[in-house]
Amino acid sequence: PKTMTTRFFPAYPWDKSSLKSMPVDLQQFKKLDAYALKVDVKNSVEELVKALLKQARTDLEKVRAIWMWICHHIEYDVVGYHNKSQLSSKPRDVLQMGKSICEGYAELFEQMCSIAGIQCKKLSGHAKGHGYKTGQTFTGDSDHAWNAVYLEGRWHLLDSTWGSGSVDDSFTKFTYRYNEFYFLTHPALFINNHFPDNSNWQLLKPTLTLKEFENNMLHNSNFYTLGLLAAHPETPIIQTVNGKASVSVDCRAGTLFMFKLKGTDEQGLMTLRKHGMKLDIYPQKTGSHKLEIFAKPFKAEASDDVYKCVLEYVVECESVDKAMRFPKELHQPVGPSWFSERQGFLRPSQRQPVLHTNDGRCSLTFTLGRDISVLSSLHADGSSLPEDVGRRHVMQIHRGNQIELKVHLPHAGSFVLKLYSKKKSDPGNYDYVFNYLIRCLNTEVKWPAFPQSYSKWMQDYEILEPLSGLLPANRNVHFKLKMHGIAKVLVQADDTYPLTHNRGCWEGTCNTSGCTEVFVMVHENANHSFYSHVLKYEVESQ
Repeated sequence: PKTMTTRFFPAYPWDKSSLKSMPVDLQQFKKLDAYALKVDVKNSVEELVKALLKQARTDLEKVRAIWMWICHHIEYDVVGYHNKSQLSSKPRDVLQMGKSICEGYAELFEQMCSIAGIQCKKLSGHAKGHGYKTGQTFTGDSDHAWNAVYLEGRWHLLDSTWGSGSVDDSFTKFTYRYNEFYFLTHPALFINNHFPDNSNWQLLKPTLTLKEFENNMLHNSNFYTLGLLAAHPETPIIQTVNGKASVSVDCRAGTLFMFKLKGTDEQGLMTLRKHGMKLDIYPQKTGSHKLEIFAKPFKAEASDDVYKCVLEYVVECESVDKAMRFPKELHQPVGPSWFSERQGFLRPSQRQPVLHTNDGRCSLTFTLGRDISVLSSLHADGSSLPEDVGRRHVMQIHRGNQIELKVHLPHAGSFVLKLYSKKKSDPGNYDYVFNYLIRCLNTEVKWPAFPQSYSKWMQDYEILEPLSGLLPANRNVHFKLKMHGIAKVLVQADDTYPLTHNRGCWEGTCNTSGCTEVFVMVHENANHSFYSHVLKYEVESQ
């Protein structure tokens, strides 16, 4: 064989331009791939290679045909793995049995290449594969085998075992699931989970030490295939500082994320950014916790994409920040993002996920996309806010294509403000879009709900006063309401009080003595005697 001219690849960091170590046009392989899958020759390795090469001209095509055939015809031998004495990795036996462990895949690959006249080596080393535990060390003999092939003047890496599929957690069942990622993987990405016994075969300069390999973050193939670029921190074990740990991911635009800490997403605050996400974790128990990060592409039409695990950390928590307990109702991600923007909530006045208020009131404005109708509600832990009441602690005011949401909190604590939308032209239900976390520490706070409104209360009407849905007893209360297109307005208490029209507002005073409820009613047409209820206020009991 030629002397090994290892042209090294540029070392860290990976230049993000390609996942492969040479330009590969997968479209051009379509016909060849389909042909290779159909080849059905089991009597000898030589015959098999001969059949495969009928459609392959270049060395790259020959390697591709061999790769495709092995990945789809040899399954991982889970039984043999547990009982190695019965196991042969000889290419002839692997072909006959149709199954093997990594050793057999690599030897079959090497022999098939050799028959095809292509230089190929079997490599062995440590892999962060099945059964790998975050942050573990590697000792003793190597535990995995893969190949290097010589194409177009340099060496390239591939792993047909991992290209063929995966084994379940109990290591009893193999599932064919082809993985393109492990075909001619860029060495800077291959090193992520393959550490060869001979460091020259990293094909990197400078090479990594075993210690660095152990400490490096494991990005699985999903991480790269989903177009993710980097994650911070770059080590898999994170210590909390004052009860908090932070993780961020950089990616190409339009990726959705979720996370699980010990299986739930309740102990964190994730925000979505145009090119990634940021996550602050506040474990509510000390100890070591597994943190998994999932991602999926956002495509408006294909919502069937599932979230795939892309990163795993271990969060070591020494102290708990009890103040950062989040309400159960809080949904991830929190706060506005490109996602809420696509759903028609533009130019949010509050860009951060958490709103702090001292007097228990806050206000948010958005510009709404065309044809968008909005619903909002306030939620808290416990039974303090039944759903119908939660809706009445938020008041929606429309001015042209702007919407203002005024929030009055019923008491101190942590609340979730949820926003829903639908197209006005759609008859169906409202869809949840996003939420904010609202915090108030001031225990004096005790705002009543806003008045209840009825269907005749138009969305561009506005209450200027009284905003409180609870009126004092035995008082004169001043009303000022912005309404248009009506003939008369009455306030119905124990007596009936007409409001007068002045510059787009209806104003007047009513007395609350002798009643428990006050209604605002409108006459839509001066000729009709029929009034419609538009608002209802409660009156404080004596």
